[in-house]
Amino acid sequence: MAKILVSPVKSLAIALLLLAACAASCKRDGSKSASLNPAAVAEVKAQFNILQDSVNAKWRNMTESDDQKIGVTRLLLRELKAQPGANTAQLQALDQANTRLKARRYTQETMASSDLIDRYDAAQDSLLKAVYPVAAPNGAAPTENARNFVEGIQQLDANVVGLRVQYDHAVHQYNDYLKLHQAELQSLGGKYATLKPLSFFTIGAQ
Repeated sequence: MAKILVSPVKSLAIALLLLAACAASCKRDGSKSASLNPAAVAEVKAQFNILQDSVNAKWRNMTESDDQKIGVTRLLLRELKAQPGANTAQLQALDQANTRLKARRYTQETMASSDLIDRYDAAQDSLLKAVYPVAAPNGAAPTENARNFVEGIQQLDANVVGLRVQYDHAVHQYNDYLKLHQAELQSLGGKYATLKPLSFFTIGAQ
């Protein structure tokens, strides 16, 4: 079999090509490593945790306010039951409906269904519309406590929209950061590897 002879010049050219290919490959790998260096990933994690804490705080503000509204409604109904001539059966039915509200409330996961939010809001609105005429017929509450309870419920109810706007703003920041730094967060593994965008209250807020 005849041997193929390679000239020194050709050998040098081949060597240079191989060296250039290796350098390009190393550069790509180096760029990838630099973009996910431990210090950068740690910084992304710290900032993300701050945004996540903000979302959780806004959610907690909403649920605590709603819990308080349910609690004050319960106190109002108890106050009304103690009044002479109170319609005990009616007040008991309203109290039971109020107690069921918390179990019907959406969560951060289930609120992806806007229908669930609408149904909860409708149930609570219907309850309060039934309670107010009983608590303050013709605008006059039977006791000072009852009047204070009604005013407290109305104030808490008026705060709902503002609290939801604050939550949506926090979620918007959370989702934007997650989209921008998903690679770094996934590299951390554990809970960070399966993070998903959160749902908004406001339609079109995304």
